[in-house]
Amino acid sequence: MLASYKKSLRAAFVALFFLISSYSFAQSAGNSTFVIGTVTDPTGAVIPNAVVEIHNPVSGFERTVTTDGSGRFAIPNVPFNPYHLQATSQGFAAYSQDIDVRSVVPVTLNIGLKLQSSETVTVESSGADLLENDPTFHTDVDRNLFDKLPLESQSSSLSSLVTLASPGIAADSNGLFHGMGDHAENSFSLDDQPITDQQSKVFSNQIPLDAVQSLEVISGAPPAEYGEKTSVVINVTTRSGQGMTTPHGAVTASYGSFGTSNVGFNLGYGGAK
Repeated sequence: MLASYKKSLRAAFVALFFLISSYSFAQSAGNSTFVIGTVTDPTGAVIPNAVVEIHNPVSGFERTVTTDGSGRFAIPNVPFNPYHLQATSQGFAAYSQDIDVRSVVPVTLNIGLKLQSSETVTVESSGADLLENDPTFHTDVDRNLFDKLPLESQSSSLSSLVTLASPGIAADSNGLFHGMGDHAENSFSLDDQPITDQQSKVFSNQIPLDAVQSLEVISGAPPAEYGEKTSVVINVTTRSGQGMTTPHGAVTASYGSFGTSNVGFNLGYGGAK
């Protein structure tokens, strides 16, 4: 009896290990990746505590990290998009370049800072910004925009976000969004996992907006890799605890004129891996 119990317990641990491993792989094999690299001075020596920032002014995505004692940095969970990158350190001239994140393969950079000899002022046109070579018509929406839009209730907040943030999409009286006038040809891609069933509040529960980091709404004629649906593809990147070494969270509350109330909170915490 004891031997049978130990064998069953061992089998349970093995199953749990494979479940956790498969979940970790699914989290890392979505539509986001790492931006990693090393910051050095003109002699090739590493520069610790240098500040590295990437941002996309179109989607509103921003991340800032500092290099460790070996001059290395890592920015996790970066959705596919082009970005401005800037590296600064005291006593060195600022470094900037544009990077394009398009696959789960980490983007590796070797950044060499030059000594700051004199102050220079660079004047650029305000209209010059990131240019995308992607031929598909799409809209990038990052989490910074979520709180600025008057979204509906929790049961339809994702549909409301897609409707308000994306041109060419309208909603009916039930809050169902219609891409290019056809509500039946919409599809979600959640971390590269396609969901072609209806995701409106009438047919099923939507994923909570608190679980979304950013999304890309592809309108018109979606690329061939999505298939099946011909109107709109909502490419969703979920939130991750990677790189979140200190806890972050928020508490929200609301009260309606009909006496309805709502309280919610979210908490995120993770590590370097």
